[in-house]
Parts: sequence; structure tokens; C-alpha cells
Amino acid sequence: MMKINVIWPFFCIIVPLAFGELKVGFYDSSCPKAESIVNKLVQNRFNRDKTITAALLRLHFHDCAVRGCDASILINSTTSNRAEKESDTNDFVRGFDLIDEVKENLESACPSTVSCADIITLATRTAVALSGGPKYQVPTGRRDGLVSNMDDVTIPGPAAPVSIISQFFNRNLGLTTQEMVILFGAHTVGVAHCNFFAGRLSSPDPTMDPALEAKLVKLCRDRDAFTPLDQNTSLLVDNDFYHQILAKKGVLQIDQQLALDKSTKGFVTDLASDEAKFEKSFANAMVKMGSVNVLVGSQGEIRKKCSVFNKRS
Repeated sequence: MMKINVIWPFFCIIVPLAFGELKVGFYDSSCPKAESIVNKLVQNRFNRDKTITAALLRLHFHDCAVRGCDASILINSTTSNRAEKESDTNDFVRGFDLIDEVKENLESACPSTVSCADIITLATRTAVALSGGPKYQVPTGRRDGLVSNMDDVTIPGPAAPVSIISQFFNRNLGLTTQEMVILFGAHTVGVAHCNFFAGRLSSPDPTMDPALEAKLVKLCRDRDAFTPLDQNTSLLVDNDFYHQILAKKGVLQIDQQLALDKSTKGFVTDLASDEAKFEKSFANAMVKMGSVNVLVGSQGEIRKKCSVFNKRS
């Protein structure tokens, strides 16, 4: 398999060096090789499995959308607590093993220094670039949360209307409707299992391309089947997703509605027409999302193992 090499000291898109109490290069003194360790292990995985980019994007979003970007999604359940992983919303979320691998390596290099929340953010950044997306810096300095509760997961499903999902992005993530549409560009990679869009196939859907609908009806005779969210460039982070939904080739209902709803259609058209603008906007939106309700300073903890809270003395 062909390897894709990325030289990380140079970036196409510059973001602010500081974002709240986070800052670019937070570990320069305490763990100088932190980012290079993350980059190396993510690239190793990407060389074997290019779908890891979609996995990390979803993991990162599902973490930040509940209690902020604090790695609470990584916690395993116990007999006394059902953690976020247990929520049906987090079915098919994956990438946990890669985060654990990175953490183990970082603990060997710099014990109790690099947070799991920063590992998720850095790993996602790296994977986006490896998949042809923008190369950008991310501020670090997050700390890990002390709570992970299944009942806190309230992310709307893919059949929810644009208005509800837009409200969620605004209230829970502090993101505008435009930024929401930009972040939905992450659907340029990844897949959807049939149960997430089966409702669109029960009768002819005038908002879906007939050829795509016929293809999906046939595919979903197997209930465990899945299909790319971007039917054209499903392994590349680019703006083709927006072209697809403008052509009524959105797989999920929410994806297609972005191109039809009056509050979002203009943003979709704009992003479809300008790939450079999409790349810059996507990088900026990812940095902003990754800074939502973060724990810093002495808040939270630096977990020794990402799936388990540290033992209290």
C-alpha cells in the first residue's frame, strides 16, 4: 500500500496561537515529542486503514458535544456508572484503540503529562491532513474530565430537522449555523449503516436521486450493510460532499436537508463552489469546536489510562 508522508512543521492554514487558555505548543517544554508521537502513530494506522479519519472525526465530535472536549467519551462503564459509550447515539463510534495506543506511548515518554482530550484533538487533526484535508495547528492544554454519564448524551439523530440540529450546535457547542454546515463537511468521509437512513427508503423520496435510492434499497436488504456518506470521494476530506447533496445524493436525511433548508442552502452552495474556502473554514471550525467547554489549569485531571478515571487518594 502506498504511504502518504506529511511534513508537520509547515502548515497551510494558520490559526490563532492561543484560544482561551489553550495554546499552540503547550507541550513544547513538558513533552517536546508529544505531537510527533501522535503524528507517527496516526500515520501508521492510516497507512493500514484510511477509514480511521472518519472514525476520529466522529469520536472528536461526539466527545465535544457532551460536556465539552474532555475525553469523557473514552471512559468505560462500571457496575456503578453507565458511561457515554453505552448510549445508542455512540453506536459504531470507534478509534478508541488508537487513542489508547497513543496514550501508552506518551505515558512512556512523558508520564502523566499529555491529556487524553488533547490526544483526540491532535489525532483528528493529523488524520484530516493525511486524507487530503487542510493542515492546521491546534492549541493544546486540555485536561480530562471527571464525569462520563450515558444520560448526558443528547446529540440529535440524523432524522432531526435542520432547526433542531442547528439549535443543538448553538446551545451545546457555541457554533453558528454556518459553522454547523462547515463541520457537516466531515461527512465527506465515513459511512452510514442502513438503520440510520432506512426511513428514507420505505417509499419514494422526492429529495433523493432515484438512482441512489434504487442502489440503497438493494443494498439495505442486508440490515448490517453500510454505504459511504459521500458517494464520490469517500476517503478524501474535500468539498465534494456539498456537490453530492446539491445533486440530491445525500444519504442521511439531515445531510440532504442542508441543501434544501433556506437557512443552510446558501452556505452549502458557497462551500461547494470554493474548495479553498472550505478548507480554511473547516480548519477554523474544527479548532473552535475543539475548544468547547475545555478544562484547563488545575481543572479535571491528566488520566494515566484514557478509559479509566485516575484512582483517588
